[in-house]
Amino acid sequence: MKLDDFLCFTVYSTNHAFNRIYKPLLETLDLTYPQYLAMVALWQKDDQTVGSLGEKLFLESSTLTPLLKRLEATGHLKRVRDARDERQVRIQLTESGRALEEKAQAIPNCILEATGLTEETLQALKHALSKVRTAMLR
Repeated sequence: MKLDDFLCFTVYSTNHAFNRIYKPLLETLDLTYPQYLAMVALWQKDDQTVGSLGEKLFLESSTLTPLLKRLEATGHLKRVRDARDERQVRIQLTESGRALEEKAQAIPNCILEATGLTEETLQALKHALSKVRTAMLR
């Protein structure tokens, strides 16, 4: 067996490389990478339940809740009980959270540039990895 033959190691080590690129970009927004992903999902669709946000991010509620509490403490979102179903907690962006989206606009292009890949190649790679993830989650 050789380490370089493992797809999982390639994905794992690539994730570390991505984190090194994201870290200084996200520091300017005072966000961690998981917080950034939560914000991106909320910029895409505001006023989600914790459960629906967790599904999108592939995170359990026990992992997501502390992350959301930290974002709430920074003033980027608020957590409110659903008026129709008090068991549900809804996540809503604040003005500060919506304003942060503008500051984050350049990040995807920075990442694309750092990969050295074309947009088309990156989309094909993302599609292939999504298929792998879907197959493994069955």
